[in-house]
Amino acid sequence: MPSWSVVVPAKRLAVAKTRLRPLTEGSSHADLVLALLADTVAAALACPAVADVVVVTDEPAAAELTGALGARTIADEPDRGLNPALEHGARAAGTGAVAALSSDLPALRPAELEAALAAAGAAPRCFVADAQGTGTTLLTAVGTGLRPRFGAGSAAAHRADGAVTLRGEWPGLLRDVDTADDLRAAVTLGIGPRTARVLAASPTLAVHLRAAR
Repeated sequence: MPSWSVVVPAKRLAVAKTRLRPLTEGSSHADLVLALLADTVAAALACPAVADVVVVTDEPAAAELTGALGARTIADEPDRGLNPALEHGARAAGTGAVAALSSDLPALRPAELEAALAAAGAAPRCFVADAQGTGTTLLTAVGTGLRPRFGAGSAAAHRADGAVTLRGEWPGLLRDVDTADDLRAAVTLGIGPRTARVLAASPTLAVHLRAAR
């Protein structure tokens, strides 16, 4: 039976994914951010090990979109940054098995998340580092506090705080998107339908992605 609650944070669109903003023009930046979020949440909802997806956000468009997909949305009541938002989401999840998942994983496959969550039984707290090995895309906690340490150097911070590093064949789980190179790498892996539609509809994005090669 599904046993995990997955918490996904979503920033307000005005401050989300600022390093991607040079790739977009006009409303396409918001479209891209929301598409990355939607494909991530859809993959989590489709994962057999996941019972509940909680999206923590004060962005109405993000709440509406992910709620329509089947996620539970809650306001970022702490409003003090990413880690307090994740702790708030973990409390709202109300389960003994909680995972914090990055919101920008358009190449994530449900089977990859299922495999990582299965491996997370190795220790009370575990994490998956991003493709560069410095950030974190997944942090899990079973029967203990989540204690998120997201931010610059989060992989080292989580490791120093006792979380166990998980390694496996889950390339989409490693590939969060902050730059044009990240997005191009995700496209190579195979992105979700919502992100694909945004890229197909934006000539500016297509030009930038070709230039990043």
